[in-house]
Amino acid sequence: IDLPEFPFALEPRTLTRWDCHRYARDAYNLGVRYIGACCGMQPYHVRAISEELEEERGGLTAKASEKHGKWGDGLRQHTKPWVRARAQRDYWETLKPASGRPTCPSTSTPDNWGVKAGDDDLKQKTAETADEELAALQAKQKA
Repeated sequence: IDLPEFPFALEPRTLTRWDCHRYARDAYNLGVRYIGACCGMQPYHVRAISEELEEERGGLTAKASEKHGKWGDGLRQHTKPWVRARAQRDYWETLKPASGRPTCPSTSTPDNWGVKAGDDDLKQKTAETADEELAALQAKQKA
């Protein structure tokens, strides 16, 4: 789980859910008003399209979006601090998954947080990570 793509960009598809966010935004900005999916798309792809255009849809939240935090927000309770730090839109929007695509990195590199087994940072959290703690983790991630 040290891979930067963990857990939301490991899909072996041509598009990740984050690519679908970008696809929906780009299509909408070009004037396309009927945006959907076809063969090979998964429910999380369609949910990503819906979430990206939520404001344009009058703030209507898709049912499937009610069960999870957007942009990896559910990672706030993960045991690994480097995974909790990924609970932000910017992380997933700028990630370049090592998927074999022409312009992606040839391999992923671990995040290298220097945390070892038994470290207090690895204990399961019972509460959601507070915004202040998340900001500190995200600052460490960018350093």
